[in-house]
Amino acid sequence: MNALIKKAAQDIATADRVTALTGAGISVESGIPPFRGKGGLWEKVDPMEYAHIDAFSRDPGKVWEVLIKGMKDTLDTAEPNDAHIGLTRLEKFGKLKTIITQNVDGLHQAAGSTDVIEFHGNFAWQRCTDCGDQCRTSEVNMDKIPPCCHCGGIYRPDCVFFGEMIPPDALLRSKALAMSCDVMLVMGTSAMVQPAAYMPVLARENGAKVIEINPEPTPLTEHISDYIIQGSGGVVMNGIVTHLIGLI
Repeated sequence: MNALIKKAAQDIATADRVTALTGAGISVESGIPPFRGKGGLWEKVDPMEYAHIDAFSRDPGKVWEVLIKGMKDTLDTAEPNDAHIGLTRLEKFGKLKTIITQNVDGLHQAAGSTDVIEFHGNFAWQRCTDCGDQCRTSEVNMDKIPPCCHCGGIYRPDCVFFGEMIPPDALLRSKALAMSCDVMLVMGTSAMVQPAAYMPVLARENGAKVIEINPEPTPLTEHISDYIIQGSGGVVMNGIVTHLIGLI
């Protein structure tokens, strides 16, 4: 693994435009379970019953009680880990330009990253379904489920539910970045969800190196990624940063 970490540091050192794509796996070390895979949230909760916009519209109280309340409890105390911090350091070195994330936990911003495209929104905020007023999730009054706005409308996470569209601006900008970067770091994603999983494909088709950092291989590993570094995101990023310091 160490040889590949050194190789990744060298590839990043010689790159002009590095873009990162991150998924739920990057936040596991922060105590946030992934959605998919072994031990993932969807093993315990049916996403079509609790994470689809139609399910929320039918019974918001049920969705709040089973899914959103638990997510709030977890995210309220989560802090960035070494993988998030490592990406922030790549930005400070002038290498990493943008992070495209499938995550809703806001940990990239908490770590100090300044340009984060959120495909699925941000759980840090709630939006009233009636008046559109927003408030921080940490400030939502949980005495009543589902929690309500001052106007009487119900709060919903400012996230993309199943059945909703990814913000068009986020998708367009992500495609442009994928097509113009010379290195794409792919971290903590199962590469099973479109259109996020297509970003590394676009990058590779336009000449970028695709470096995958994941505990296990993904559908990208064999034909899209130039190489995969299998291991903890925090450990790998610490190693890359350490080697990079001596190269720039």
